[in-house]
Amino acid sequence: MINWADGKGWVTAGGKRLEWAAWGALGAGPVIVLLHEGLGCLALWRDFPERLSQATGLPVFAYSRANYGQSDSGDLPFPVDYMTRHAVDVLPEVLDAIGAAHVILMGHSDGATIAAEYAGRVVDYRVRGLVLMAPHFFTEEMGLAQIRRARDAFADGDMAEKMGKYHRDPVATFKGWNDGWLNPDFAAWDVSEVIDFLRIPALVIQGKDDQYGTLRQVDEIVSRSYAPVDVLIPDDCRHAPQVDQPEAVLGAVSAFTQRLIAHEAAQPERA
Repeated sequence: MINWADGKGWVTAGGKRLEWAAWGALGAGPVIVLLHEGLGCLALWRDFPERLSQATGLPVFAYSRANYGQSDSGDLPFPVDYMTRHAVDVLPEVLDAIGAAHVILMGHSDGATIAAEYAGRVVDYRVRGLVLMAPHFFTEEMGLAQIRRARDAFADGDMAEKMGKYHRDPVATFKGWNDGWLNPDFAAWDVSEVIDFLRIPALVIQGKDDQYGTLRQVDEIVSRSYAPVDVLIPDDCRHAPQVDQPEAVLGAVSAFTQRLIAHEAAQPERA
């Protein structure tokens, strides 16, 4: 069990030691659990978690998955189903360690997919809502083309040096993500079936100019989810809405969480 009062520390999940940090007061409402993108980590959320806690009035928890940030090294190469494995095998242990009665999973890119997979594959009544920023449920050629460009940029430029400011082993971090997505078997990757099992409200946010995925990803969850889905498509926004349009994201998440809390407060208590 983590000690929330410490504000940061280490948690063991999936057999790996993972770095974490927390903002706000535990017990002030459901904890928003942040799940980072494919090249993200705890530090790369920058000031967003603190601003998110202030905007929503809720506690926020973030951590780096294995192979990211200062967490333990991950097992390479990543299998094609690496997001599913994290959702099923690792995230439950993280949530247990937080010790919160209720949580809202908020993910970006790979992290959004992990959040949706958890909600669709694991029965966990602690999870009350989803915030999915730039989720992907299936591959698209335009996204794979962008990932191939990233591979070339990493080989020819100073990307490793820049990533080294945030990741203990930037080469392993990049290769885990890039080699996973460019595995020939990944072209057929599709986890959209998890949408059919969602039973909690979701807020889906995707930049209008997202270079890694089209609005087909959003349409998929809107058309298939059993539960309500709110959508925000910010203009002048690429793959990272929390970076390109932070005020729009914070406003939408705040309104979404307030509705969730108000709805639950209006429900009759169970005997």
